[in-house]
Amino acid sequence: MLMASSALTLSTPTAYFTPQSEASVPSSLFKSLKLPPFWPWQSQKKVKMGPLSVSPMGFGTWAWGNQLLWGYRESMDSDLQRVFNLAVENGVNLFDTADSYGTGRLNGQSEKLLGKFIKDLQALRGKSKGQDEIVIATKFAAYPWRLTPGQFVDACKASMERLQIEQIGIGQLHWSTANYAPLQELALWDGLVAMYEKGLVRAVGVSNYGPKQLVKIHEYLTARGVPLSSAQVQFSLLSMGEDQFEIKEICDSLGIRLIAYSPLGLGMLTGKYTPSELPRGPRSFLFRQILPGLKPLLSSLEEIAQRRQKTIPQVAINWCICKGAIPIPGVKTVEQAEENLGALGWRLNASELLQLENAAEESPKKMIQNIFQTR
Repeated sequence: MLMASSALTLSTPTAYFTPQSEASVPSSLFKSLKLPPFWPWQSQKKVKMGPLSVSPMGFGTWAWGNQLLWGYRESMDSDLQRVFNLAVENGVNLFDTADSYGTGRLNGQSEKLLGKFIKDLQALRGKSKGQDEIVIATKFAAYPWRLTPGQFVDACKASMERLQIEQIGIGQLHWSTANYAPLQELALWDGLVAMYEKGLVRAVGVSNYGPKQLVKIHEYLTARGVPLSSAQVQFSLLSMGEDQFEIKEICDSLGIRLIAYSPLGLGMLTGKYTPSELPRGPRSFLFRQILPGLKPLLSSLEEIAQRRQKTIPQVAINWCICKGAIPIPGVKTVEQAEENLGALGWRLNASELLQLENAAEESPKKMIQNIFQTR
């Protein structure tokens, strides 16, 4: 997500699910859902994100409603529901979204779909205190007309309505306005405080914050008695700049969990594309600039993948996990979801990490940094 994704502590609907007998589940909803066997990562320990326990990898939902970049069509909704069900079935409980996700009339579509999928799955699976909470991390855009804390609180309530939940797990400021509207920035910080104090969110986070602003908002929130639980930035083998690693070091020192968006570099680290085989749409221009220089990195990814009997995307995602981040790769199909799940349950060793990072350093061009990320 170039513009970068809460736990459901719910009364109605609940956040807990457990399988029922086949006879009690409408076959139409699961007709084409390939329920997997037991995966080794289902019993894997969750990691802490503030007061929340989340899976070591989440799924990003930027594409759920985005027609311009990701070619979303409403006919895809049944496939997206299968993706969601498959993820929950296999222990993934973190889903990233934003109130700005969706093109044109579909603005907010990602949140609406998540709300529907949660409600439908709850109806099918019933309640079980033995299941972990689903964690929806949503972001509130720093639109120029959101000038007061109250307007930011209203944005949070609007997201809750679309998500059909009574409390958001992680409410995040989508980007900083410090570079162009510093007074608005302070109002939005106060908005985060207000939504936390009102109990609308269980935790607060930020997105696209550079090292200096990250330290500033941490100090501000701490003084107000509000812990900063997460910081979401572009972080991958294509985004290994000094700022990104400095952000990671700050997060580690302050107890903030780093969420890594675009862990596959918008698809460049999947091995699917070449300079002569580019994706359609706006991504093709970016890929044309960067892909020709990625041969060392892609070759190392492929070598490790073959040795590990994994795929290139699984190795790239696992690198993020090994660096202590929580990657949130985007998913549109069941096949993508199944492949991403294969990034869990194992870890690259130190020599493999070094090999990948050395290969990444050889690439002449890196991922373009999000223009919304501050210093």
